[in-house]
Amino acid sequence: MLADLTLLQHILAVVSGVAVGFTLGLIGGGGSILAVPLLLYLVGYPNPHVVIGTTALAVSVNAYINLVPHARAGNVRWKEAVIFAVMGAIAAFVGSSLGKAVDGKKLLFLFAILMLVIAALMVRPKKVKPGEMEGHPGQFSLWKLLLSACIVGMLSGFFGIGGGFLIVPGLVFATGMPMLAAIGSSLFSVGTFGLTTAVNYARSGLLDWTVAVLYIAGGIAGGVIGARLATHLGKNSKGTLNLIFAALVAVVALYMIYRNMSAFGIHL
Repeated sequence: MLADLTLLQHILAVVSGVAVGFTLGLIGGGGSILAVPLLLYLVGYPNPHVVIGTTALAVSVNAYINLVPHARAGNVRWKEAVIFAVMGAIAAFVGSSLGKAVDGKKLLFLFAILMLVIAALMVRPKKVKPGEMEGHPGQFSLWKLLLSACIVGMLSGFFGIGGGFLIVPGLVFATGMPMLAAIGSSLFSVGTFGLTTAVNYARSGLLDWTVAVLYIAGGIAGGVIGARLATHLGKNSKGTLNLIFAALVAVVALYMIYRNMSAFGIHL
C-alpha cells in the first residue's frame, strides 16, 4: 500500500528531483545514484521497494529527455545502442524481480556498497587512449556487447538505477566507440533499463505515480539549471565539483550502511 504523503513531503520530492537533475546537468553523471537516499531520508518515504520502483521511472524519463539533444548532435550509435538496450532490458527484468524478493534493508545495504564503488570511479583519473576519439564505425564484438548488456542490465534492475556509469565503459569495451558516442548511446539503455524496472515494480504495486511525476518535474528543471551553469565553468571547476560530489555520495553511502547493517545481524 502506497504511503499518504503530506504536502511538505511532496514539496521535498520536487526539491530532491531538482537536486538530482541539477547534479546530472552540472557534472554530467552520477546524480541519479542519490535519487533513492533522497526519497528515503529527506522526503521520508517508508518503503524501500516503492522508492526504488519510483526513482527508476524518474531516472528513465530524464534519460530519454537527455537522449534527444545527443541524438540531434549525432552522438548516438543506434545499432549498438538498441542491441545493448534490448538484451540489457531482459536482464534488467530478471534483476528487478530478484530485487523485489530481497529484504528492503538488505537491498539498501548492498545499494550503499554500490554507491561507494561509484564514488571511487568518479574520482579515478580518466585516461583517453590514442585514437579513441576517432573510433571504428560499424565494427564491434557482438558477444562482448551482449555479455556487457547482460551484466549491466542485471545490476541496473536489481538496484533500480540507470547504470550509466557502467553502460558507458561497457559500450566502449564492446565496440571501441568514442567516449562521446558511448555517453550519448548509453542514455537509450539507461532509459530502457529504468523503464523495465519501473514496469516490473509497478506490476507489484511498488510505484508511487504522484511522487514519480514530482521527481521528474524537479529533475527536468534542475537539469536545465545545472546544464546552463556547467557552460560557464572551467575544466578545473568541474573537476573540483566532481570530487565534492563523490565525497557526498560516499558519506551518504556510509550513513545508509550504518542504518541498514542490522539486516545482516550487525549492530554497533
